[in-house]
Amino acid sequence: MRDAETILNIIRKRGQRGLAVEDAYRLLYQRDLYLCAYGKLYRNKGAMTEGTTPETVDGMSLEKIETIINLLRNERYKWISVRRIFIPKKNGKTKLRPLGLPSWSDKLLQEVIRSILEAYYEPQFSVHSHGFRPKRGCHTALREVIQKGKGTKWFIEGDICACFDKIDHSALLSILQESFHDNRFIRLLGGLLKAGYLEDWRYNHTYSGVPQGSVIGPICSNIVLNRLDKYVEEQLIPTYTRGSRRKANLPYVRLQMQAAEARRKDNWERVHRLKRQLQSMPSRDPNDPNFRRLWYVRYADDCVPRAQRRII
Repeated sequence: MRDAETILNIIRKRGQRGLAVEDAYRLLYQRDLYLCAYGKLYRNKGAMTEGTTPETVDGMSLEKIETIINLLRNERYKWISVRRIFIPKKNGKTKLRPLGLPSWSDKLLQEVIRSILEAYYEPQFSVHSHGFRPKRGCHTALREVIQKGKGTKWFIEGDICACFDKIDHSALLSILQESFHDNRFIRLLGGLLKAGYLEDWRYNHTYSGVPQGSVIGPICSNIVLNRLDKYVEEQLIPTYTRGSRRKANLPYVRLQMQAAEARRKDNWERVHRLKRQLQSMPSRDPNDPNFRRLWYVRYADDCVPRAQRRII
């Protein structure tokens, strides 16, 4: 039996080379992956929160892991509907956002699947994507905005409304099938997406989206939104990039020539006055129609395209 890090490294290398993964479903038989998943989840506050069943991290054992693996071997594992509650948004608005609470066994298996998906797709994700990724977050996104935002004239903030709730199941599974050539693995994920939820203890079907609060939801959203990142990088940015450098600012050049002439005549008072004027002016034409740049940063479902001149 291979250890978890060895398994994930193999998947990571295939992701780096863009090679498909075969027999991904059989990886779910590896006990070490569940032990690593347990190590990441048991410290979370939500580990003791009940879903639709009273099962929590309390009472976790190796026998429980073996039970999950045996059910998977016989293709008899059934996802349990999550319990949906509503919590206030962090931005202080009165509108509430839905949160799905899965059972502990489902959460553990989701973490195993998440680690596999992350190992494969992380090397392929855009450098401009910062949400729900290792060693990335809101601070790295803000750092990129600050570093590349110098000279930017226009900022366009985008927010995909109810992104987690509107992810198309068929589109997500189609993207996964391109890289994971294993029908059992895809079918298992499809069952998770369609497991439904209980709201006020009434069952509701899920026809789209991933449950907010689920372990696997963030990586699934990044897999789908990575297509948006690639479209911006490969289509929009090349289309809206023009010129290698802005042309010189003519008023700035004229003042430079006047300062040089005053220096030749030893008129230092005029030289200092012109230098102060030069320091308050751009040396390059900020409205050069033959120069423009488009930058792009995304954090989860929020993105900030920005341009160095207005794009019409």
